Amino acid sequence: MELGIGMFGDNHYDNQGKPMPAGERLRELIEEIKLMDEVGIEFFGIGEHHRPDYAVSVPEVVLAAAATVTKKIKLGSAVTVLSSSDPVRIYQSFASIDQISNGRAELMAGRGRFFESFPLYGYKLHDYKEMFEEKL
Repeated sequence: MELGIGMFGDNHYDNQGKPMPAGERLRELIEEIKLMDEVGIEFFGIGEHHRPDYAVSVPEVVLAAAATVTKKIKLGSAVTVLSSSDPVRIYQSFASIDQISNGRAELMAGRGRFFESFPLYGYKLHDYKEMFEEKL
């Protein structure tokens, strides 16, 4: 059995409802992953979201940064939205993270629950199923 933590990279807010600056939240997240590694958590997964309430839109960047400050923890997506992504680019990104981390990268590809990436990248939501099957 492995013990892991998955999250979406939610923004943190102050008492007035103002979000933490994105760069500060991302640096905080890297420190959290580093601490997870130090205390023996075996897996960390971060989700992909393209919404203002989440700080992480490109999990691969966070995972690559985390790979440079961790030693043992496996690093993965939770989930990479394959329907609105380029599968070759995803493969190359995770292959690079795998090299940086000495084999600790894991990819979880899925359809996602939120659909904000479709209009962002110029896709139509009614093509959701066909795009996933084609890219998988």
